[in-house]
Amino acid sequence: MSYQPRLKKEYKERIMNTLKQEYSYSNIMEVPRLKKIVLSKGVGAAVSDKKLIDYAVDELTQITGQKAVATISKKDVASFKLRKGMPIGTKVTLRGERMYEFLDRLVTVALPRVRDFQGVKSTGFDGRGNYNLGVTEQIIFPEIDIDKVNKIGGMDITFVTNAKTDKEAKSLLNELGLPFKKN
Repeated sequence: MSYQPRLKKEYKERIMNTLKQEYSYSNIMEVPRLKKIVLSKGVGAAVSDKKLIDYAVDELTQITGQKAVATISKKDVASFKLRKGMPIGTKVTLRGERMYEFLDRLVTVALPRVRDFQGVKSTGFDGRGNYNLGVTEQIIFPEIDIDKVNKIGGMDITFVTNAKTDKEAKSLLNELGLPFKKN
């Protein structure tokens, strides 16, 4: 049998049944699941220095194990000296095995390395079952060598689920190991 990530195996064996009983779904296909994880990083200083985009792409590629792409601006903003079509950030979308591997590393290795970590806020839900999480420093990931970082910056991590409500999505992410703050 081929390799299967730990969280994916746990989701299929335990979490699906737990959520099915908790919300009394009639069919196993109604159980919410994680569809994708999107990591995005804005690089505002890239307007003056184009090399910063390359550094950001390299860092996201190291963190996720998948090639990141540069995002470009959609319109001109004169006060920021920004022109349409200039690279302004980076992003990478994870699905399948890589998504579960990244989530496992995020929960078990990266988040515990955050200083004074109390848990992630439960206010990041958007009303459609998706969750947004902001990370202030990219150096919490063990793949990043702190000596080679030219600028410490944060990133946004979006968890896209097919849950119908925020409550269902929170239950799913909680079962997958995301440590939410206790109110």
